[in-house]
Amino acid sequence: MFIDTAKVYIQAGKGGDGVVSFRHEIYVDRGGPDGGDGGQGGDVVFEATENLNTLIDFRYKPELKGQNGVNGAKRKMRGRSGEALIVKVPMGTLVKRDGVVIADLVEHGQRVVIAHGGDGGFGNAHFKSSRRQAPKIAELGEAGDTFDAELELKLLADVGLVGFPNAGKSTFLSVVSNATPEIANYEFTTLTPNLGVADIDDGTLLIADIPGLIEGASSGKGLGDAFLRHIERTGVLLHLIDSYTDDVAASYQTIRAELAAYSDDLATRPEVVALTKCEGLDDELIAMQRDALSAVVSPGTSIYAISSSAHTGITEVLRELRHIVKEAAATVTDADDLEDSDATVKTITIDDLDTTDTWHVEKADEGVYIVTGQKIEKFARRTNFDQFQSVNRLRDIMKKLGITHELARAGAEGDSLIQIGNSELTLVEQ
Repeated sequence: MFIDTAKVYIQAGKGGDGVVSFRHEIYVDRGGPDGGDGGQGGDVVFEATENLNTLIDFRYKPELKGQNGVNGAKRKMRGRSGEALIVKVPMGTLVKRDGVVIADLVEHGQRVVIAHGGDGGFGNAHFKSSRRQAPKIAELGEAGDTFDAELELKLLADVGLVGFPNAGKSTFLSVVSNATPEIANYEFTTLTPNLGVADIDDGTLLIADIPGLIEGASSGKGLGDAFLRHIERTGVLLHLIDSYTDDVAASYQTIRAELAAYSDDLATRPEVVALTKCEGLDDELIAMQRDALSAVVSPGTSIYAISSSAHTGITEVLRELRHIVKEAAATVTDADDLEDSDATVKTITIDDLDTTDTWHVEKADEGVYIVTGQKIEKFARRTNFDQFQSVNRLRDIMKKLGITHELARAGAEGDSLIQIGNSELTLVEQ
């Protein structure tokens, strides 16, 4: 079954907690703190592979979770980091978070970290100082990135077949490749995109056949908008037109209008036009149909008359398509030589949302104050509120950052409730 969209719940692993521990060897006088750090949570990583061409697996496994980090241990032993979850996806997969593309996997073997695992918490060995000889402080591990993601597959192919239903696209694909699309003499036989590899001379062409388009396809009629995205990344379009059509020029212009309405880029994509099912027509009628098309196609566009069932004109069309694809590839290579661009798609994480260390104090209700800011919220997430020394450390951090002073200016008192993220505390120990 061909599935080209899916929704998944992604949760990177939680970092392991740091621990409170002290040395107790019999011959070690006044053994100091030796609590180890928690391990890093496991990332969720997507890897593109050429061995998949559908997102059907994500319909049956909609939750993707990285492994949690292990808690630290005594003797300053750090917990084991959680293993990254490697998720195989088809080449051409887009990953969206809240409608924003965070990854675009287009090459075989390409890997992108979709969700980062949480940092492990520090053990009490980190908090020893001349003033704090026996700290009973250990941090909690942070939660990993967690969000709902939308996956969308756009097929990667050299050639995209377009045309009205029953124009002969599936028959053409079955003749030039080993693909076995459903073929019948009625419209909308093809309901899902198909891929096939055609051999021509010393090379190959990857061809994508999408279901037939109708007027209004660009706005969703006949699911046209869902199908059109599968030819967005093709190098050249092969526009097939049934030679028995009464007005081939009107048919051509209708499909071209839908391509232009869907995407300006598709409207300017190189194309080859082919009249299909020509085995039953005489040369004079074929010439008339070609002349009608010549009046409306772009200058320089090649027009062929072919018969897939009789295998006539097929080689010439494939050679022209191969020539255009090679020219497009050479243009891309030249552009890469001239422009130094970073092809790695950066993922969007929580840390990217606010790159500053600023914080803000806001009075919510009587006796309740809300503190926001990337840095202070991170400290609060790592604070173990079951350890009074850890809470006091958070209060010290707030004081050093100037937050305590600002809270006092806003009217906060010792027993006022302070909210930082999902955490709550008072200004002074109760």
